Amino acid sequence: MKATQEPRTNDERVRGQEYASPEVNIFETKDGYVLEAEMAGVNKEGLEITLEGSEMTILGRRQKEPAPGEALFRESGGLDYRRVFELDPVVDTGKISAKMEQGILTLTLPKSERVKPRKIRVD
Repeated sequence: MKATQEPRTNDERVRGQEYASPEVNIFETKDGYVLEAEMAGVNKEGLEITLEGSEMTILGRRQKEPAPGEALFRESGGLDYRRVFELDPVVDTGKISAKMEQGILTLTLPKSERVKPRKIRVD
């Protein structure tokens, strides 16, 4: 599994809209892959995950909170998140699951049963 669009900076443009690229961790387990994406300010209602062929797109829209006063200094940009990944052909796309908890998106991408190692019983 790999990111198909690595932005030159920490954000990318899609149809005139600027997006921040969320930081991700990807782990491989015996059963598949686990992808964790940090998406501060995004809840499950603001999350959209789409599959098109072997491409998975993650789009997270931040909740816009009204500022308590005039901003004097800001380090967070408030941009929505977007990241695109090319899935390994062994991923069973029909069994992908997602969980959003405290700004961390966790995707479980199981491998197809036909590619998992298995033991053959001898009679």
